[in-house]
Amino acid sequence: MICDMKIPRVVLDTNVLVAASRSRNGASFALLLALKNGQFIALASVPLMLEYEAVLKRPEQLAVSERTEATTDAFLDALSLFIEPVHLHYLWRPQLRDPADEMVLETALNGRAEVLVTLNTADFVPASHFRLPVLTPGAFLRQLQEENT
Repeated sequence: MICDMKIPRVVLDTNVLVAASRSRNGASFALLLALKNGQFIALASVPLMLEYEAVLKRPEQLAVSERTEATTDAFLDALSLFIEPVHLHYLWRPQLRDPADEMVLETALNGRAEVLVTLNTADFVPASHFRLPVLTPGAFLRQLQEENT
C-alpha cells in the first residue's frame, strides 16, 4: 500500500510504454501523464531502457504508433528526465518463466520499488516472494487517484 505523502517508486514494464504509444485513451497513457506530474517516481536500469528502445523501435510498433525512430528517441529522452536510474547490483535470476521479464523484476528489486506495473501480472507472480505488489496500469492509476483524494 502506498503511504500518505510518499511518492511511490515504480517500475513500468515495457508493455505499458507500448500500450501508451498505441493509444492516448488508456490507463497506460494516463500513467505517463501522472509521471510527468510527479505523482510517482519511475525507476529504470540500463538494460530496461535498452529494452524500451528496442521494442518501441520495432517496425510494427513504429507503424501502429505512427512514430518514427527520431520521435521515439525524443520520447525516450523526455522519459529519461523523469526516471531515477537503478544500478543492478544483484541479479535474482531465475525467478520468472520469461527470461525477458527478469530485468524488469531485477530493476524493481534493486531500485527498492514499491510497485511493478505491467499488463501481464500473471508473468510476475514470483514477485510476491519479495513482497512486491504487481499491478495493472488501471489498478495503479486508481491507487494513485485514491491517494490524491
